[in-house]
Amino acid sequence: MPNKIIPYRKDLKEKARKLRRNPTCTEKILWTKIRKKALGIEFHRQVPILDYIVDFYCHELFLAIEIDGPIHNLQTDKDIKRQKKLEAQGVRFLRFSNEEVFTDITSVLNSIKKFVEETALPGDTPPRPSPGGEGEYPPL
Repeated sequence: MPNKIIPYRKDLKEKARKLRRNPTCTEKILWTKIRKKALGIEFHRQVPILDYIVDFYCHELFLAIEIDGPIHNLQTDKDIKRQKKLEAQGVRFLRFSNEEVFTDITSVLNSIKKFVEETALPGDTPPRPSPGGEGEYPPL
């Protein structure tokens, strides 16, 4: 899948930087588990897309991960509208509550891994190089 760049409002860039510098507790917890390709794919934090900023985003899979705190209980319509606009651009969502991240990070990570495994396309993994450049690949 190509790394499609989705446009964003340039004024959100600085806001995203501030959010990265001041993450919530649950964002810190999840980030320590998914950073540096820990799940085999690269995530970025606080990514501007269109008129919005998503908590975590994987460009390869068009995957946004949102951690919903108590404020989201009051913004249901706003969140639905936001998600629909982003889904129209091909973005897919996984949503978790603060409580899920705090109390059951293993299940959260398993849900993300499952999505990644089900979404990965054949051939996404580059072939292993042949030893000595002879054109033959070692058995897997």
